[in-house]
Amino acid sequence: MLKLKNIHKTYEGKPLLHGISLEVAEGETVCLLGPSGSGKSTLLRIISGLETAEAGDVFWKGKDFSTVPPHERNFGLIFQDYALFPHLNVFENVAFGLKMQKMGKEETRERVNESLKQVDLLGFESRRVTDLSGGEQQRVALARALAPRPRLLLFDEPLGALDRKLREYLLAELRGILRSSGVPAIYVTHDQEEAFTIADRVMLLHEGKIAQEGDPAEVYANPVDGWVAGFLDAGNVLEGKMLGDGLVETFLGIVKMPLEREQAKGTSVSLLIRPEDIALGDEKSPLRGRVEDIRFQQNKYKVSLEGGFYFYLSDPPQADEEIGVEIQLDKIRFLDVKLE
Repeated sequence: MLKLKNIHKTYEGKPLLHGISLEVAEGETVCLLGPSGSGKSTLLRIISGLETAEAGDVFWKGKDFSTVPPHERNFGLIFQDYALFPHLNVFENVAFGLKMQKMGKEETRERVNESLKQVDLLGFESRRVTDLSGGEQQRVALARALAPRPRLLLFDEPLGALDRKLREYLLAELRGILRSSGVPAIYVTHDQEEAFTIADRVMLLHEGKIAQEGDPAEVYANPVDGWVAGFLDAGNVLEGKMLGDGLVETFLGIVKMPLEREQAKGTSVSLLIRPEDIALGDEKSPLRGRVEDIRFQQNKYKVSLEGGFYFYLSDPPQADEEIGVEIQLDKIRFLDVKLE
């Protein structure tokens, strides 16, 4: 339905988006995930028509939307600050876009009630939006976006101002609303859990490019490089150099890889090692490190060694103690490989 082709944009004379191309299918929720400054919100504004790309095209169902003004695109936008009108009540806020379309009173009332029902706010019509909680205000903003029956919904960090518990609740609600409405959506966030909860497909943006895309489980299980693995906190990214015969030199010591994973001698490699594939060793373990930090998390201790290498134990060692570690070698994954 939506198709972006080779989008380019600069900011303050520096490249921000480098040839972004993507598609969103009917009823699909795509999440743009990445750190601040990666170009996520700018890309969303280009899709909505609030900004213009310096190169590239925006298509909707095969029609070039690049020069179509925002109000004619019929894309609904939901922001972190809600952008509600404080002097209007809930009904008037939700009806605002419909009145701008000069919709009749009876149809407007039906649309508003339909939208408020979708977000479970029937009965709130006469409430002042300033008297609502943050979660309720966000649902009013969603109802307002749904009322004109948009072609596409665009979310820009919509839950960033809410506490964790409320954010988790609204994410589940929002996912259900998107599924039942069938409206395709693009959701921008820097939060991995948020993205993985709501998205059918995740696109990771890094330095203005799509670093990886796929369904959440696939992306987490198979990060393409060290940056993706690190950003997703998918495990330890251990940098090393091939010595030959399957040996990799790392700051922890020499890791012996299966020979079928052999790379050319002298090759710099990044290894992904999941914390669940690491166990405490003993004084004979060749891989060693000094304990830098110990934190209790839920029912286990996160043990971090110097260099940021971490894993989990039920009984932690002492801080500053040198310990050995054992790694399940068959679980190690090669990430980016660079020839020097």
